[in-house]
Amino acid sequence: MGKTMIKCRVWETVLLLLNILSLTIDASIVGEHISMNDDRKRSMEIDDSVYSWTGPNALARSALVERQERLQYNCEEILGYRESENEDLNPESFRNILVDEQHELLYCYVPKVACTNWKRVLMVVTGKWPGNDPMEIPADQAHSPSTFQRLSNYTLSEIERMLATYDKLIVVRHPLERLLSAYRNKLEAKHEKSSKYFQTRFGKKIIRRYRQNATVESLKNGDDVTFREFVQFVTDDSSNETRNEHWKPIYELCHPCLVNYNLVSKYESLAEDATEVLERMGVESINFPAKPMNSEPTAKKLEKYYSTLTYKQLRKLVDLYKLDLRLFDYSLEDVLGFSLA
Repeated sequence: MGKTMIKCRVWETVLLLLNILSLTIDASIVGEHISMNDDRKRSMEIDDSVYSWTGPNALARSALVERQERLQYNCEEILGYRESENEDLNPESFRNILVDEQHELLYCYVPKVACTNWKRVLMVVTGKWPGNDPMEIPADQAHSPSTFQRLSNYTLSEIERMLATYDKLIVVRHPLERLLSAYRNKLEAKHEKSSKYFQTRFGKKIIRRYRQNATVESLKNGDDVTFREFVQFVTDDSSNETRNEHWKPIYELCHPCLVNYNLVSKYESLAEDATEVLERMGVESINFPAKPMNSEPTAKKLEKYYSTLTYKQLRKLVDLYKLDLRLFDYSLEDVLGFSLA
């Protein structure tokens, strides 16, 4: 019996090593498809030597490397992207990218993808907040336009230097989960400061435009917009007024095929990724805030809300977020349980 147990443990170890080897080989195969002919693109490439394939956060390190390579591969396969085609940079394209010169980090913030907590953490590590607990920082202070420098505020030569030499962080989320989170937080929530602003600015407009026989109270408050009405508004391409950074595609906010993000974090592995990013920055005294335990996560409510939409609305959403879905390897099955033919 003892020999049998030993054999089982040996085989478990062998299988674990084979899995790790398989991940490494898969990443290298993807990397072979990525064109690195341009000198500037090579200079932006991550130095793999800084990563250790052992230790408590080894899986997060491996995932970050693999995601970077997958993103580069997807940009070329899906968009036919080549660096040389984008030599004329427009600084305004980088207004969502925050600059941390102290740690040589560029962070493209995406609303509804933990950007409030990442801004709080960066405020602490850069000395913009005297305390050591990010959660002490009021959200509106973290989002204040004067808190961080944006990459768009720098000269073109400075932008090119930072893009070539700084670490570049982006945190992504399934676009349909992110959209629902925006709806619940900004239009469905009651008696909150941020939701009141969105209900006044967008809610009343949505009800007036898409609801027949709306009550006087609904038109006055704009605080009872349904998810179906919200999606109708978001996918209405008749005017630019429907676009807001809280539901704008990540592709349009962060330009992931122009900026070579070497730190691609996902909302699903937020804490593990943040630990690795902070370690890379040389920050050990700060813990990334944990997700609140007192509310049901948006991921648990997807079916309830998306089941209210028509097939046509789902098709429009897929078209709106098609690049986010493909570039960051998300599928409709994750949300709907089926794909749209």
